[in-house]
Amino acid sequence: MNVGIFGTNGRMGRVLIEAVQETEGSTLTMATVRDDSPWVGMNVGDVAGVRDQTVKCVGVSQIKANDVDVMIDFTLPAALDNNLDWCVRNRIPLVLGTTGLSSEQENRLREAAGIIPIVYAANYSVGVNVMLSLVKRAAKALGNATDIEISEAHHRFKQDAPSGTAIEIGKAIANELGRDLNECAVYGREGKSPARDQNTIGFATVRAGDIVGEHTAMFADIGERLEITHKASSRLTFAKGAVRAANWVWQKPSGVYSMSDVIGLSEN
Repeated sequence: MNVGIFGTNGRMGRVLIEAVQETEGSTLTMATVRDDSPWVGMNVGDVAGVRDQTVKCVGVSQIKANDVDVMIDFTLPAALDNNLDWCVRNRIPLVLGTTGLSSEQENRLREAAGIIPIVYAANYSVGVNVMLSLVKRAAKALGNATDIEISEAHHRFKQDAPSGTAIEIGKAIANELGRDLNECAVYGREGKSPARDQNTIGFATVRAGDIVGEHTAMFADIGERLEITHKASSRLTFAKGAVRAANWVWQKPSGVYSMSDVIGLSEN
């Protein structure tokens, strides 16, 4: 499988280079950067600090569809529209890990999935996706009798808050309980307020240092609480999951798929 990466010089882009290199059966054949980037023409081995490769970074306007079987995108929402349009125009499957999308962009994503297969996940860690399955089971057993809080911590550079993964955890719990997360989520508390509404789902966010990613779902009752936690210590965890998704979706029919589909945890 020939893999292309959008935004090769980003934090995740560099780790994706390493992940593709370490995955048997996958070959990096395209590495894109902005047209005005100083990285244009640079060997990807120098960009990522891995062994030399023959692939050089190219500007996004210079990429060619016959070079790749699937693209991976962990860039920013501002870059999504152009990247998605290119994949649709050239019928190239997409693995998307960009978070913080607008509702309009999510609608465009679903429209594009009528033409190409897309894996879209807030988090490509296998462990996180197992966690999503576990919080559903906990919600079913404990949710209506407990206070539910979701906490997450990431590095100082992360722009969206709460994280996409935290939102996915909240959605998984809310859906299991028949609630609408848009109506029951509480994203911050300050000062005096009435007693906690047990039907709400609270979120707490930390941005500090170089924290890769930590998520906890708490189900708290009087006298006991259950906490389900996932901690990532390396971005390579997410990158390897994305390459696994690329291998999985490569020859699938059009549609939107989740990481749960990739690892066989989907309930559908």
